[in-house]
Amino acid sequence: MAKLPPLPNLLAFEAVARRRSFAHAATELHLTASAISHQVARLEAQLGVRLLERSARGVRLSTAGERYLGRISGALAALVSASDDLQQGMNNSLYVHATPSLASLWLAPRLKAFSQACPDIALNLSASPTHSDFTQGQADLDIRYGVPRWPDLVVEPLFEESIVPLASPAFIREHRLKRPEQLLDVPLIQSNVSVVQWADWFKATLPQRRAPERFGLRFDRAQMSLDAAAQGLGVALESTTIAGGHLADRRLQPVVGLDKAIRVKAHFAVYPARHARRRPVEAFLAWLHGEASRG
Repeated sequence: MAKLPPLPNLLAFEAVARRRSFAHAATELHLTASAISHQVARLEAQLGVRLLERSARGVRLSTAGERYLGRISGALAALVSASDDLQQGMNNSLYVHATPSLASLWLAPRLKAFSQACPDIALNLSASPTHSDFTQGQADLDIRYGVPRWPDLVVEPLFEESIVPLASPAFIREHRLKRPEQLLDVPLIQSNVSVVQWADWFKATLPQRRAPERFGLRFDRAQMSLDAAAQGLGVALESTTIAGGHLADRRLQPVVGLDKAIRVKAHFAVYPARHARRRPVEAFLAWLHGEASRG
């Protein structure tokens, strides 16, 4: 194994990078700004790379520094969490990472049920579009979205989703939407990360018609697309599973029948096989699949 940089140097760099200030980092770590500067300089010397760009206007990360921060921040957070858990006597901590929209729209509303089912498990939930790096101990389990191409990991599909055009009831009334071809004449909202794009839906539904190529609104989160559609800004092509809350309170409704939906399996529970031996992981997976089947 390559020689690891001293932990104080890593902590100093992470604090400066996060706070964009040697003075603020020094206050946080109870050191002087000079000591912080020396620690970062020693880290740069060991790595042979300039991590920070210093100027009279402050501190900013170099390109290499941005990449390095992204790799080490999760590992440092995992060390802090593990130490906190040990000090507090928590032997059943569980670290779950998920995509932002699924975490906020589908998983979070169900966490009360998990707490009631497994009151002895301390759940730590994080969300970002970037997959967890299991080699750095960032998570016990990752809920990922996309095409399942993750070798050397256990991959379990959660549910089948119906992808269908969704709009607010007022928008549907205003544009008198009843037929698929009418969607060619109204504003469409593009979800950039969706595994099903508008071109796919039009090809399956109206193969003789050309799908629109320009969109007034584009988002990289399903929640943003759904919220925009709920505001009457257009029609979103999204999962009825993820949009369950929007549909339940009638902020959105399908524009056409569910027979026009494209069905996919795009959300997966992903983890190294060795993690399944931990009781909290086993319990969470059992609960997760139960919730998915009820959905």
